[in-house]
Amino acid sequence: MKRLTLLGSILCCSLLCSGMLMAQTARAQLERFSQGLETFHAQFEQKVTGTDGVTEDSSSGEVWLSRPGLFRWEYGGEFPEVVVADGTRIWIYDKVLDQVTVKSQSAEAADSPLNLLTDIGQLDRQFEVREAGDNGQMQFLELRPLNSEKDFERILLGLGNDSLQLMVMEDAFGLRTEITFS
Repeated sequence: MKRLTLLGSILCCSLLCSGMLMAQTARAQLERFSQGLETFHAQFEQKVTGTDGVTEDSSSGEVWLSRPGLFRWEYGGEFPEVVVADGTRIWIYDKVLDQVTVKSQSAEAADSPLNLLTDIGQLDRQFEVREAGDNGQMQFLELRPLNSEKDFERILLGLGNDSLQLMVMEDAFGLRTEITFS
């Protein structure tokens, strides 16, 4: 009986410790990714699903990030679009309409999950951060905005090999945007 209790205690402790190590790993991977981020380039697949789980929109393209606050997203598909930020302004070029919209980056960037990637210092100031386990390939961090007026209610970051592999954003209307990077 004592052996069984001791074995149970050891098993419990090892599970707790492995959970703590796993939790540290997700945050540590995000910090290493962000600290090493001078530039980031990836292909991406984006899927938007509604509350019923049905895919409402999907697209793919390329993304480039550079510190501080510079990025370029190129969406392909039926409605191609290019989004470019220079640290001051964001240009959104709709290729179908042949139209450009220009916005202040400071106003847009405050709510952008992209800002987390180029300024990790905002993480704890703007979000409640919780470790969300792993799936064997990625460690997950769950972010919930401290300000209830943010565009997203929840952001899930999937990190593996010290790189961002997945970003999931859920809004107040139940829309889920999932972006897979490769």
